[in-house]
Amino acid sequence: MQLEWKGHASFLLHGDKGVKVLTDPFDEKVGYPLPNVEVDAVTVSHQHGDHNATGLLPGKPIIVEGAGKHLAAGIEIRGIATYHDAEQGAKRGNNTIFVISLDELNICHLGDLGHPLTPEQVAEIGPVDVLLTPVGGFYTIDARQAYETVQQLKPAVVLPMHYKLDDRLKYPIATVDEFLHFYSKVEKQAVLKLDKSTLPKELQVVVLELR
Repeated sequence: MQLEWKGHASFLLHGDKGVKVLTDPFDEKVGYPLPNVEVDAVTVSHQHGDHNATGLLPGKPIIVEGAGKHLAAGIEIRGIATYHDAEQGAKRGNNTIFVISLDELNICHLGDLGHPLTPEQVAEIGPVDVLLTPVGGFYTIDARQAYETVQQLKPAVVLPMHYKLDDRLKYPIATVDEFLHFYSKVEKQAVLKLDKSTLPKELQVVVLELR
């Protein structure tokens, strides 16, 4: 499997058999080039324009939203109900965490998670191989909360997202630096290629280039 970061909370997952899944496509207000790629399925964590711009995508992908088990393009995607804030959705509404099962890997996309995970939510998420976590704060969990969430879920690989890369992004969120301070070793890659049999034994933190 191969992962690319399209910016903000949007990743392209490309399975070994050709299946393509896109997470949280954003609109032009974000400032990065739009993730204009034809895919088989799209996950939408919540209904904000920087996460749900499915109408701007080419083709007719299957749209996956909400909690529960979904089958899209032959792969299982599980949604776990959470909140966009620490007040049970009172400020920013609901958020869905997705666990995408692709090429025998469990890829967990936290969306705009805005609070610490409960033990029940951790159990519902289950085993995680690759964690895609927001780190920028303000609208989501911040760097320290993201670090604590990594400790809860114990992935093999973690990829930060939803942070300020450069001045194209106007949202008042932090850069990735504060999150990276928690780790002594960080890798930077253009594209991340993963295989179940070669997952790292110790946590691998990877910052992907914008593609």
